[in-house]
Amino acid sequence: MIDHQPGLRFLAAADPAMAALIDHHGPPDVRRTRNAFRTLARAIIYQQLSGKAAGTIYARFVALYPGRRFPRPRDVTQTPLSTLRSVGLSAQKASYLHDLAGRFCDGTIRTRHFARLTDDDLATLLCQVKGIGPWSVDMFLIFGLARPDVLPVGDLGIRRGMMRFFSLPALPAPAEMRDLAAPWRPFRSLASWYMWRVAETDPPVDRNL
Repeated sequence: MIDHQPGLRFLAAADPAMAALIDHHGPPDVRRTRNAFRTLARAIIYQQLSGKAAGTIYARFVALYPGRRFPRPRDVTQTPLSTLRSVGLSAQKASYLHDLAGRFCDGTIRTRHFARLTDDDLATLLCQVKGIGPWSVDMFLIFGLARPDVLPVGDLGIRRGMMRFFSLPALPAPAEMRDLAAPWRPFRSLASWYMWRVAETDPPVDRNL
């Protein structure tokens, strides 16, 4: 389990409106992954699909490998692209999964090295994989590695949340998002989780608290 309390205390002290969000929603359910390959493969499968459709394809993909909770990279590299496509994956996504698995197999991606890599180093490494871009990397850093200071400036939910939280007239651009989020450093990942909550469920934020 990750102790979020230091970050929550910091954010609450930095902004009363953020403190109200924390009181309302409680601590986030963000944990480190035990299987980086699974987390990244899942991100590829879920891209540009509704949650329900992606979940169905993901379940069919896992079912290709009976007896395992999730296939090993070697298992995926040995699976023909036509078989991957048979579960509903596009030809492009099937090739992306092959590329990802191959990089785990050949040692290009070594999870034991992650701890000593910076967020930028990891982004450079992972963006070499076909089908993984800045958004996927940000999601992996937050929900896979529980890195504390990630601000996904390309995520529409974060943009909508910040627009409502700061009462902006339009969706903020990346530079504006970084400026507005500066007081949240070094816990912007936690703050981002609350921006998703604002975008999804909350009424406009009263910043006169």
